[in-house]
Amino acid sequence: MNRPVLTILALSSACTALAAPPVAGDAKKGAAIATQVCFACHGADGNGITPPNPDYPKLAAKQPEYLLKQLKDFKAGKRKNDIMAGMVASLSPDDMANLALHFASQKNKAGVVNSPELLDSGKKFYSDGNPGLGVPACAGCHQPDGGGTSAYPHLAGQHAGYVYQQLKRFASGERDNDRGLVMQSLALRMTEQEMKAVSEYISSLK
Repeated sequence: MNRPVLTILALSSACTALAAPPVAGDAKKGAAIATQVCFACHGADGNGITPPNPDYPKLAAKQPEYLLKQLKDFKAGKRKNDIMAGMVASLSPDDMANLALHFASQKNKAGVVNSPELLDSGKKFYSDGNPGLGVPACAGCHQPDGGGTSAYPHLAGQHAGYVYQQLKRFASGERDNDRGLVMQSLALRMTEQEMKAVSEYISSLK
């Protein structure tokens, strides 16, 4: 069995091995915090600002387990972002859990497609990956509809610019808080064009 195939099998198996514990808290309390702390960049409902800013992702409908992990990682310095480090500095563990539940409960709005000519190639990469380079399908962990799981986030409708930016950061090692370093390993094998195309396709998912 050749190395790309072995890589795909190893990374694909990681998708089922990294379940996150459920989040307990109060979404209503989280809503109150969101209107004070989060709305300027992410919108009170987590659907971001207009026009979309690649630095400020949509949070609506993301899994609470994923959101809570990111907040904890920002607070602990495991995920580097000066703005977010300041935002979470005063949040308690309960505040972060409540925020995660609030944004998870919000309805995700449709994303904006800026480069429709990339959708076909983006769909193919999302559905099939690139076996020749050892990259499994995005759909394997994030689901065919982009709905994600407790360990891997909901992606459907996310800003294309944000997805592309995060792929670049995973590939460079600037972002390294992914579970099992799965995304780092995948992004390193992706071409620039694949990153752009799959980002546009993800933004088109509903």
